[in-house]
Amino acid sequence: MNSTIQLPVIRIKNFSRIESDDLIPVEEPLEIRLAHFAGDSYKVQNLAVTMRTPGNDVELAAGFIFTEGIIKSYSDIEKIEYVFADCSENRQNVIQVTLAEHAQPNLSNTERNFYTTSSCGVCGKASINAIRTVSSFNVGFSNHHKIDADLLNSLPEKLLQHQKIFADTGGLHACALFDEDGEISILREDVGRHNALDKLIGASFCENKIPLRNSILLLSGRASFELIQKAAMAGIEIVAAIGAPSSLAVSLATEFGISLVGFLRNNRFNIYSGDHRIKIKPNEDSY
Repeated sequence: MNSTIQLPVIRIKNFSRIESDDLIPVEEPLEIRLAHFAGDSYKVQNLAVTMRTPGNDVELAAGFIFTEGIIKSYSDIEKIEYVFADCSENRQNVIQVTLAEHAQPNLSNTERNFYTTSSCGVCGKASINAIRTVSSFNVGFSNHHKIDADLLNSLPEKLLQHQKIFADTGGLHACALFDEDGEISILREDVGRHNALDKLIGASFCENKIPLRNSILLLSGRASFELIQKAAMAGIEIVAAIGAPSSLAVSLATEFGISLVGFLRNNRFNIYSGDHRIKIKPNEDSY
């Protein structure tokens, strides 16, 4: 499956018309299904349909069911595979997560279109409480993981250097995990910012690397509630965003003791919660 496609475009410059091709990021639906043992047989149900950039779909499905609190351990998964669906374009747009026979999924929130979505209709406090009931990790207010402001300021440029599809198209969201030395350990891109993060967390989940306590998560855009929720589910202590955070994202980060940085660009940033993990040099103006 391709992540980009060449399409014809008409470019206008100085009132001149030029016909050429442009590289466009692909967006296609992915239906995620769950199969789990109920009674004496397996039950299959549709969990969600998300618009995503094809690629890393296994990671996306694994990350999705983990960050939504449906399962807590990778050992709960028996297999993840594409399943046939009648499609005139022969696309692989249906993926099924089959749980091991012993695994019982937590589906209490699925009937309400998941508590993670911004349009779920519940209040902010109820959403935060819902996450607390299913999260396996308590990030808390630990002081052992600290980073220098200089290192933090270096991350956006490193992200851009590694964003291959964005460099080709300019049309994708990205997220990356950095280690304590500021080196990228994993990066994922997608047309949906939540899909990119599910892919990233899913990759770590499939390798049994959760919780991600000593990692720094960098978001290429804004920090929304659902992205901070996913970070909390993965045990991430430091989240930085090139864009702005939402009010509910700040509330959630504060509640879970996550260090949240926004507007990280041009050697400046704002700290919205957890400033104890960011080391600022004397007389350094970060604002």
